[in-house]
Amino acid sequence: MFPIHENLKGKTAVITGGSGVLCSEMARELSRHGVNVAILNRTVEKGEAIAGEINSAGGSAIAVAADVLNQDSLEAAKATVIEAFGRVDILINGAGGNHPDAITAVETYEEDSTEKSFFDMDARGFSKVFDTNFIGTFLTCQVFGKELLKQDAPVIINVSSMSAYSPMTKVPAYSAAKSAINNFTMWMAVHFAETGMRVNAIAPGFFLTSQNRNLLLKEDGTHTDRSKKIIAHTPMKRFGQPKDLLGALLWLTDEEYSGFVTGVTVPVDGGFMAYSGV
Repeated sequence: MFPIHENLKGKTAVITGGSGVLCSEMARELSRHGVNVAILNRTVEKGEAIAGEINSAGGSAIAVAADVLNQDSLEAAKATVIEAFGRVDILINGAGGNHPDAITAVETYEEDSTEKSFFDMDARGFSKVFDTNFIGTFLTCQVFGKELLKQDAPVIINVSSMSAYSPMTKVPAYSAAKSAINNFTMWMAVHFAETGMRVNAIAPGFFLTSQNRNLLLKEDGTHTDRSKKIIAHTPMKRFGQPKDLLGALLWLTDEEYSGFVTGVTVPVDGGFMAYSGV
C-alpha cells in the first residue's frame, strides 16, 4: 500500500470511464488519499456501484451520467461536479474503446482469405473509434479545462496504449487513435505550460479488462494464441494488474513529486516496449 500523499487531500478528480477495471482502481486509490472523486460514465448505474464502494469505505464519490461525445452532456456533468465538490483539480480521460467495424479478422493480408480484411472495414467504425478515444478526450478537456485552470496545480492525465507506439495487428483505428492521444498530450502540455497546468498520459501495457478478456482468455481461463504472443513479448511474463498503474498515477497527480513533468506518456508495460523480440 502506498504512503498517503497528504497534499492530494481535498482535491477533486473527474474520471471518465470511471467504472472500468483500470479507472475504477484509480478512483479507489485517489479516494484513499483524500481526493473527492466524480465518476463519469454513459451508464450512471455502473458508476454508482464504484461510488458506493468508495463512500462505504469512508471516501467521497459521486457518479455522474455523461457522454464524452456530447458537449451539453459534459457541461451538465461539470455543473453537477461543481455543485457537489466546488472545484476540479484532476481530470483523467479514461473513456475509450474499440468497434467491430474497425477490426480485421486476420493479422496480415491474405489474398484468398474469406475472413474480414482491411478492405472489408467500414469507415463509420473507424470514425466511432476515433471519436470515442480522441474526440471524447478533446471535448472533455475543453469542457473541464477552465475549471482546472482555476486551481494552483491542475493535472490532466490521458490514457494511451502500447498500440500507440507499435500498432497491434487487427486494430488499426484503435492504434491510430491512441497514437493521436500521445501527440495531443504533448500539444496540450505546451499550450498550457505557462498556466501551471500539467498534461501527461499513462500507456498501460497488456491488462485483462472486461473489453479484452474474451480475446485474451479461453473459456477455461487459459491463454489464447494472441495472449501467448503478448506474454512472450513481455519480459516480466505476465499481464498487468490494475494496481500496477497506481504508482504512476500518484506520481503524475502530485505536484510535489512531478511538478516539472509535463507532456510525457509513461509506459507501464512490464518491459513490452523495450523488448525487440530477440
